[in-house]
Amino acid sequence: MILDKTFPPDPRVENEAIALIENNHQVFLFCLKYHKETDLEEIHGITVCRYSSNQFEYKLSALVYSIPLYSFLMKKKINHFLRKNKIESIHVHDVRIADAVFKANKKLHLPLVLDLHDNMPEIIKTYPHLQKFPGKQLISPRKWKKKEEEFIKKANKVISVSNEFITEVVERTKISKDKIALVPNTVRQSFYMNAVIDNGIQEKYKNQFVILYLGDTGLRRGLMTAIEAVPKLKLQIKNLKLVIVGKNSTDHMLKQKTIELNIKDQVDFEGWQNVSLFPSYILSSSICISPLIRNIQHDVAYANKIFQYMSLGKPVLVSDAIAQKNLIKKTKSGLVHQERNIDDFADKILKLYEDEDLRSSLGQNGKQFIEEEFCWEKVSKNLITLYDEL
Repeated sequence: MILDKTFPPDPRVENEAIALIENNHQVFLFCLKYHKETDLEEIHGITVCRYSSNQFEYKLSALVYSIPLYSFLMKKKINHFLRKNKIESIHVHDVRIADAVFKANKKLHLPLVLDLHDNMPEIIKTYPHLQKFPGKQLISPRKWKKKEEEFIKKANKVISVSNEFITEVVERTKISKDKIALVPNTVRQSFYMNAVIDNGIQEKYKNQFVILYLGDTGLRRGLMTAIEAVPKLKLQIKNLKLVIVGKNSTDHMLKQKTIELNIKDQVDFEGWQNVSLFPSYILSSSICISPLIRNIQHDVAYANKIFQYMSLGKPVLVSDAIAQKNLIKKTKSGLVHQERNIDDFADKILKLYEDEDLRSSLGQNGKQFIEEEFCWEKVSKNLITLYDEL
């Protein structure tokens, strides 16, 4: 496995690696280090091989498909990794480092699986540094998309995270549907079966009606909609608390909005917390949200938080980004609001607030779906089959 970041943490990489190890494969993970972490370490059976990097290389990675220096530097490290460990097949995590991997593999001709965690050419369009000079001039999402399509066609197999993403990739690149496998992000059974509850969090929110958001808080995640709905909601819900667990460089804008709307008392910014605390926050909540702003990426990908919410029996309120809308409607595990529509968001929250039986039944539907169909132990079978057939 090839990852262009530090490890841990990366839940998807870890889940996939462990699933393969449990099915008699040996997994070596190439990743980067920026400090004095050990070069070689075993984590949950994964042989983690760390290669030194630096801030210069990190900044070059954003320019990978404008200036090829990043691929040149990474290629040498990857080539060393592949040869030293006598690797037999390659699993590339996302497209940023894919060019370097294909170049390193040119003489080795190893079978290669491309794992598309996200639609990166679409995601980078939302990055703040691409909205201004010099990022806007130097980084081309169009070039990223062209490269992604090239890699999809060259790879032996492709993995994607949702049926909507698979449909989009097949229609865009004209590859055979047999070449691409569905391996969605979701939760391991241990997340909800072995959760250790933090009494402090439970006590803090025991008398509150908590609307919970977990994860990255970038503006594209739609939290401004939730925050702007609070003035209307607090008139009806006297013990309302919007709890936001996560962080992003744009958090100052969300916090400023709470000041402007005079709702600081109703909104808690908890910052980033250890994943081990997520179950405590979820169980302390009444409704969990994913108010994504629609774009090409959000329409084809699930936010992992949805499955965390569902696994612990909580009703969810999601925006009408296509993949998550389809999932919630199919499983009858929550309600859907129109993206960026503050009034619709508030109305759906109030509908759930006023109907405890509805909240309970939606929560139980989601929990049953995860347990019976969509926990990691069940959905990872596609990954095992892919490698058995490679």
